[in-house]
Amino acid sequence: MGRVAGKVAFITGAARGQGRSHALRLAEEGADIIALDILEDVETVPYESASAEDLDETVALVEKTGRRIVAQKVDVRDQAAVSEAVRQGVAELGRLDVVVANAGIFGTPAKIWEMTDELWQTTIDVNLTGVFHTVKATVPYLLEQAEGGSIIITSSAAGLKGVPNYGSYSASKHGVLGLARSLAMELAEHNIRVNTVHPGNVDTKMIINDTTFKVFVPDKEHPTKDDVRESFMSTLMMPIPWLDATDISNAVLWLASDESRYVTGVALPVDAGMTAK
Repeated sequence: MGRVAGKVAFITGAARGQGRSHALRLAEEGADIIALDILEDVETVPYESASAEDLDETVALVEKTGRRIVAQKVDVRDQAAVSEAVRQGVAELGRLDVVVANAGIFGTPAKIWEMTDELWQTTIDVNLTGVFHTVKATVPYLLEQAEGGSIIITSSAAGLKGVPNYGSYSASKHGVLGLARSLAMELAEHNIRVNTVHPGNVDTKMIINDTTFKVFVPDKEHPTKDDVRESFMSTLMMPIPWLDATDISNAVLWLASDESRYVTGVALPVDAGMTAK
């Protein structure tokens, strides 16, 4: 028996990166998956979004474990679309136990007083309001089942400390922490737990791209991972430049499982010491 056997997990931003990793890790431990992703580029974001082919690969990887998956193209900024995706997923898979509000963006770097209104609003709309939409769409199913549940929200190390050049991102990730703490208080009597995970540097396209690299090496036209390795390492306490997505997924798995049945309202850093440094 897997650690989440018989459970159904709803995961946003599941086409690649941390979201795909979460879907696969939970499936490996027995969960069926409802997955969604926007599958189109987002304004103000300097890297390509996941594609339909990426989501297809997530589906294939989950199915290879022997678990079921319902995958859909959905923008978390669209409340009606998120609600419909939850409805369809629960109708097909029969229930809902775990919610992983993972979808997020890392916008174009800018000083706070220089960033555009569009950059600010898009980041808040995806990273904070998207989590609100996810919670609003899923909580009624958990309440109706009356069997408890686990809600896991992806914040960031930047949700616990300030980050220069990414003020809108940091503000959005601090915001979801406040949302999660309030929601944990509201849902505790229903045995529904709400926690946040706070990743540090994770080796995904969100930060492994030319735009982010140039923040660290502004004088080089096309900096590489090797060029920024030492700079990334300097942000962490442990002697590594970045974590693997699986490192975050293992924390998500624990929070999704009954092993953490009395853990709620917790902000869990998985950051190689970034927030403690």
